[in-house]
Amino acid sequence: MNTRKSLYQFGYRRCADQDCPSPARHPVIVVGAGPVGLCTAIDLAQRGVPVVLLDDADRIGEGSRGICYAKRTLEILDRLGVAASCLEKGVTWKLGKVFQREEQLYAFDLLPEDGHKMPAFINLQQYYLEHALVARAAELPHLDIRWRNKVSGLKRRNDGVTLAIETPEGAYDLDADWVVAADGARSPLRGMLGLDFKGEVFEDRFLIADVKMKGDFPPERWFWFDPPFHDGRSALLHKQPDDVWRIDLQLGADADAKAEQAPERVIPRIRQMLGHDAFTLEWVSVYTFQCRRLERFVHGRVVFAGDAAHQVSPFGARGANSGIQDAENLAWKLALVIKGEAPESLIDTYDAERSMAADENIGHSTRSTDFIAPRSAQELRFRDATLALARHAPFAKRMVNSGRLSMPSTYETSLSTADEDDWSGSARLGAPLPDAPMRNRDGQPIWLLEALGGEETLIHVPGETAPPTGKRVLVIGQDLIDQEGFFARRFDATPGSTYLVRPDQHLAARWRRMTPEAIARASRRMKNMDGEHA
Repeated sequence: MNTRKSLYQFGYRRCADQDCPSPARHPVIVVGAGPVGLCTAIDLAQRGVPVVLLDDADRIGEGSRGICYAKRTLEILDRLGVAASCLEKGVTWKLGKVFQREEQLYAFDLLPEDGHKMPAFINLQQYYLEHALVARAAELPHLDIRWRNKVSGLKRRNDGVTLAIETPEGAYDLDADWVVAADGARSPLRGMLGLDFKGEVFEDRFLIADVKMKGDFPPERWFWFDPPFHDGRSALLHKQPDDVWRIDLQLGADADAKAEQAPERVIPRIRQMLGHDAFTLEWVSVYTFQCRRLERFVHGRVVFAGDAAHQVSPFGARGANSGIQDAENLAWKLALVIKGEAPESLIDTYDAERSMAADENIGHSTRSTDFIAPRSAQELRFRDATLALARHAPFAKRMVNSGRLSMPSTYETSLSTADEDDWSGSARLGAPLPDAPMRNRDGQPIWLLEALGGEETLIHVPGETAPPTGKRVLVIGQDLIDQEGFFARRFDATPGSTYLVRPDQHLAARWRRMTPEAIARASRRMKNMDGEHA
């Protein structure tokens, strides 16, 4: 059921490629104009790579779907030029509360420290994010979005891919050096290659509803085990923009999906939860979910990302967040390979790093699901004992799992250069850099991640030796001024410290005393340019 009409519709338009006597060739074709496909295309275009984005629909906005976007995702969106509009529209939150029956078991703060540009999370209906991304894509000269262009066939070649495409005006073919399959959970491209998911399918059904109402609930994540308004099950409440509230109710494995979406079934459930009927239904769906992934994300020149590559339960907001992090990991690597600045084997490290991230997300998601919806008497006893202990014992509160919320992955792969020195602080090798408030040369406020952008960068703290040369270098105290000391604390920065940052803002290497040779080796390693790391 969807009472909201599509907010944004885009017309089909004929392109010059359809009139070519032989297939036109493009460096990259991205299939799927959801958040993952749009982020991939925008990132590539910002790096100067021409990209064609195909989508079989002509609209966005069918229901709110994903709503929770984490701090790291917002930092990526900021680099892509859309975070400001998302923050302006979205509901910012960082506090969560967990209840059993009427009693609050505990509360948690996802970002207890200051000195970050982005909040812990925002809630924003997916159609608003997609609209912001489409608007940004339209500004970029290297990006061509083609609506109502449906991929109906795929042929792999040694040097690329040929796609067969259907449009309202007939079929045509396109050649691509690379294809990014971001075409969703039912991925037609995955089917065309005969690829299967491996993992686990969960039978429990959940009702998801967006309800428009005026409410006094604060902008927090509230989760109930066995609430009085929904005996024996779980419930979740989130605030969204436009006075819309997301409600998620566990129904059980035997629920009839079609019947449960009928207003005469949904409205009494919502009324019982809220204690009033001063609401209207915006969107209703019943879902089950999977925790599964492709064995490999890279198949020759076809690369899978987002739900086309892996699927998780919605508990913990890991779907869209992990997919957008797929896009970020892939875009800089693909750009370097296309420009001839890195070997094709660099794309294999996308598979290695994002497969590891998918396994991490699937593990967290599966454990959350098992805790929220126990599938055996033993799991139920463990869950109930943990909840009982959590009332009084702090250690048990940490064991309560109502959906461990999305966190960015730390890449423990061959692209990083191992530390030779001891480091403290919150910066971690292989992880995204922690942000910090700085000032530029003119004394104007700037955030560290803003200054980095999307380039390979060295950050250097002046010491006894001269700053490194030959690469993009930001010198602390000259290019960036750490007036409040956040950088020094988070990076354990001492005179002479130098940090090599990947184009996706993950920390690739660091030294207390750098040498040009060490920097050159680490830079080559980061781009997988040494045979032993391929």
